[in-house]
Amino acid sequence: MKSTAVPVLDFLWHSKKYPAQNVCVVFGEEQFFKFKTIQILRDQVLDGEDAEFSLRRFSGDDLSYSDFLKELLTRAMFGGDRRFVWVEDADSFVSRFRSELEGYLDKPSSSAVLVLELKSFPSNTNLYKKAIASGLVVEAKALTGKDVSSWITKWSKQQHHVECDSAAATMLSERVGAEAGLLDQELAKLALMIPEGGNGTITVELVEQVTGSWRTQSTFEMIDMALSGHTAAAIRQLNKLLSAGENEIGILAQVAYSLRKFAAATRVILDAEKSGRPVSLQTALDKAGIKRFFMEKSEKQMKMLGRQRGSQLLDWLLQTDLNLKGGSRSNPRFALETLIVKISNNKLR
Repeated sequence: MKSTAVPVLDFLWHSKKYPAQNVCVVFGEEQFFKFKTIQILRDQVLDGEDAEFSLRRFSGDDLSYSDFLKELLTRAMFGGDRRFVWVEDADSFVSRFRSELEGYLDKPSSSAVLVLELKSFPSNTNLYKKAIASGLVVEAKALTGKDVSSWITKWSKQQHHVECDSAAATMLSERVGAEAGLLDQELAKLALMIPEGGNGTITVELVEQVTGSWRTQSTFEMIDMALSGHTAAAIRQLNKLLSAGENEIGILAQVAYSLRKFAAATRVILDAEKSGRPVSLQTALDKAGIKRFFMEKSEKQMKMLGRQRGSQLLDWLLQTDLNLKGGSRSNPRFALETLIVKISNNKLR
C-alpha cells in the first residue's frame, strides 16, 4: 500500500507511470510545478475538440459543497467519459468540508476526476491517508541546491527541445534563482534566441548576453508599453536598447516570445467561436501557455490588442523577421518601430 506522496519531479519526468485517479491531490509550495502537474492530469483525462466542456475550474474560497458535489456527479456529455473538476486554492474548502470529503473519498464518482490543489496537506490526517490509499497525491516541493542546475538541464531538453550545457545551467540558476516558473520562462526565451549554427545548445555566452540584464527587462517593458497603447514610450525604449548596442534580431526574438502566445490565444478564441462553442479569455490564454501569475496582466493586454490585431500578429512577426534579414532596404530600426506601431495602435483593431 502506498504511504507517501509522489515527488513532483518523478511525476513530471515519468507521468505515464501515474495515470489520473478519481481523486487527485496536488500540494506544495512550488506553484509552477503544481500547475504543470494539473495540466498533465487534465491532458490524460480530456482530449478532443469537446474536452473543454468537461472541464470545470473552481476557487476553493467560495465553493459550496453542494455545487462541488453536483459537478462531480454530473456525467460528461462531451470530451470523453469523465469530467475534470479542479478546485484551486482548496485549503479553505478542505478545512470547511473535511468530514464530507472523507466520505466522498470512500466512494468517489466514477464519472469524474477531482483535483484538489493545496498549499499544504498534513500526512497525519484521515483525508491524507484516504487520498494516498485510493487516489493520486503529488507533492510539489521547490527546487533547492544542486537540484536547480540539474533540473534546468533536463527540463530544457524535455520541454524546450534544446540542450543546456552544465555551466550555462549553473549561471542561469545564479542569475534567476530557484523559482521554477521564472526558470522555465528564461529557458523558453533562450531557446528562441539560439543563434544560427549554435547546434541547438544554450551556452554560457547566450545566458550572459540575455538573462538577468537590464536590456532583457527593458525589452519586456517595451512590449508592455506597446500592448498598453503607449506607442511613443515604447519606441523611446526601443531606441535606448539599440543605442546600448542591442541587436535588432535579438530584440525581435524576445518580442516574438510574448506575441506568439497572444496570437495562439486569439486563434483558440476564433476557432471556438467558429465551432459554436466559445471559450473564456482566461481559458484561451491558459491554452496558449500563459502562466497563472501573469494571467491578470495578460487578460488586460489581450483586451487592448483586440482580436483583429491578435489574428495578424504572426504575419507581422514573419514580415518583420524577413525585413531584418534582408527582405527590405529600410533601416532595421524602422522595421521594429513599424511592428510596435501596429501592436499599439488602437485604430488597427
